[in-house]
Amino acid sequence: QVQLVESGGGLVQAGESLRLSCAASGSIVSIASMGWFRQAPGKQRDLVATATSGGSKNYADSVKGRFTISRDNARNMVYLQMNSLKPEDTAVYYCYAAGVLTTTHSDNYWGQGTQVTVSS
Repeated sequence: QVQLVESGGGLVQAGESLRLSCAASGSIVSIASMGWFRQAPGKQRDLVATATSGGSKNYADSVKGRFTISRDNARNMVYLQMNSLKPEDTAVYYCYAAGVLTTTHSDNYWGQGTQVTVSS
């Protein structure tokens, strides 16, 4: 059973920073891609950033230059450093792991989400 657990959300003022962490646990052999999505109230869930096991990274245009994704492949963890936060960054942030290979199968997984609120 694979689980993704996020931490690090909270309430900050505009211009401040937060760092999100996500830990994947279970009988994991490898994870092809890990990343972050976010969903604001009344809106769809959108990609924020992803990182492959090979080091390729992808960012939404709205966060380029402000957010940085990083992975620790050995620990099956992914991080999102969020700087210069804006009120429009307010959302529930979800960790996502794609191509999770375990000893029995391969699948994709979501975390439970962590709230990030940025006040103006």
